[in-house]
Amino acid sequence: MNISLAENYGFCFGVKRAIKIAEENQNSRTYGPLIHNTQEIERLESDFKVGLTDRLDDFKAGETAVVRTHGITKDELATLRERQVEVVNATCPYVTKPQNIVQEMSAEGYTVVIFGDEEHPEIKGVKSYAQGAVYTVLHVKDFEKIEIVGRVAIVAQTTRKVEDFLEITEYLVKRYKEVRVFNTICNATLENQEAVEALAKKSDVMIVIGGKNSSNTKQLYTISKDFCPDSHLIESPQELEKIWFDTKQECGISAGASTPDWIIQDVIAKIKEITA
Repeated sequence: MNISLAENYGFCFGVKRAIKIAEENQNSRTYGPLIHNTQEIERLESDFKVGLTDRLDDFKAGETAVVRTHGITKDELATLRERQVEVVNATCPYVTKPQNIVQEMSAEGYTVVIFGDEEHPEIKGVKSYAQGAVYTVLHVKDFEKIEIVGRVAIVAQTTRKVEDFLEITEYLVKRYKEVRVFNTICNATLENQEAVEALAKKSDVMIVIGGKNSSNTKQLYTISKDFCPDSHLIESPQELEKIWFDTKQECGISAGASTPDWIIQDVIAKIKEITA
């Protein structure tokens, strides 16, 4: 069994930055999961006493709240500061960018369209910065349910596929006179997606490692499966099954932006063990 890693994979700039911030703020708590990786969150709690809560009311004056990489809503951020909670903002700069764009464009009277998953914390945060009409879409068919008037500005969830974003923007450009397009898909996402596609094309079996609730990891898995049907999404080495590798010669590995290197190495070691 030949095991190959994608040219680009794993921790991105925003995640590395957030983890460093969390490690520097021991005895604090994150509001919502810092990143979408359970094992890394457990490590931060064990080694650095960085807890986790999903309840805004849990924070009291004088305590430290670390804002997750995906960001929080504008109102939640204001509430924490009003309560005199010390806010340490670990929001990824690539997420802060669409927040700022949405605030600026809506202030100028544009109808804002956000390409992304409305239930994802990043999109909830970005959407909260709109001052006027704002719509969230995932597919062209979603436009059937909304009525857009006047000028349009569009941003994208940082971890979506660029091809899908282009389909949405093309739809808008064909129908509206003025469309401001802001490609807010982060560079690391694009590089990881291109790398997983290249590796999947020459692999018999693909293993994509990352949180199953992670948007960017799920995108990598979807792309991988398009080019290598025997693709599997796992969070830990314990999920590997020997039968996946039977009769296979080329195993490719990629990992989501929130997947630490120590988990990737554990998975590689386990694959070598069960295929020996």
